[in-house]
Amino acid sequence: MSLITIFITPKGFDRDHIAMIQRNAIRSWKALGNDVDILLIGDDPGVEENAKALDVRYVKDVKRNSSGTPMLDDIFRIAREESDSPLLAYVNADIILKSDFVEISRKIMGQEKEFLLVGQRWDLDVRKDLCFEGDWEKEFDADLAARGRRHPAGGSDYFVYPRNVFTSIPAFAIGRSGWDNWMFYEARLKGWKLINCSKAINIIHQDHDYAHLPNGLPHYRQPESAENVKAAGGKRTIFTLLDCNYELDEAGNILRPAMNKKKVLREMEIFPLVSLKSKVLGDAAFALFHPKKAYSEFRNRSKS
Repeated sequence: MSLITIFITPKGFDRDHIAMIQRNAIRSWKALGNDVDILLIGDDPGVEENAKALDVRYVKDVKRNSSGTPMLDDIFRIAREESDSPLLAYVNADIILKSDFVEISRKIMGQEKEFLLVGQRWDLDVRKDLCFEGDWEKEFDADLAARGRRHPAGGSDYFVYPRNVFTSIPAFAIGRSGWDNWMFYEARLKGWKLINCSKAINIIHQDHDYAHLPNGLPHYRQPESAENVKAAGGKRTIFTLLDCNYELDEAGNILRPAMNKKKVLREMEIFPLVSLKSKVLGDAAFALFHPKKAYSEFRNRSKS
């Protein structure tokens, strides 16, 4: 039995650059060894063929919405049913992982029962097939130090959790905004530890364009993103890394985050939502902290 099952519905492999960075990502996961099981889900072009070529597990059928986009609730269901790993991990298909991903996941699993591991990424322009043999991590770290760019803190490209949590999620469209923010919100709402692992886990995102999306628009500008936010329960569920109530230091120790002014104000704002579990009071707190935005939302609702 593996420690972690990494699951993903990749983009189609019919565009050369997308195909290359996805193969790079999956090969980096395989380089983590027997601790990791890998499951590709979906029948987009080239997924089955590449699953076979890369020697990873594959499930063809996945529920899709009317636009043909795979649905996240079904992806999570399939991953749970097709694995027996104590940890599950949704990782974006363009993300390169290193051994710290497994080491930290194992350490936290030994300490906590209910948690969600998330974190920032590094961005890197990758234009070739990468080698994941020998002392590849050391060589890769040198390249990352020379050319890598720290992505602004916001969302996360990986979500690691025990299989006893997130047993039910809303019907989100994959590859659109909103669902990842809801994962943060749900962890805080349920009282699970939401742990920012940015200092302890270094993941690498390979740059790409958005030509694979309708009209070439980023995921956050897609109409399905608005549907995701609605399915999540509205704009108050848009949580980010700022909303993590725990973080790891470089050694992987669990700490409370620094309570600077921004963090204190944010915790005060979301207290009615995550502690009192009241959306009405959550709306009131939002209006108190963001009166102009609240008034704009009210005007927009009145017009619709």
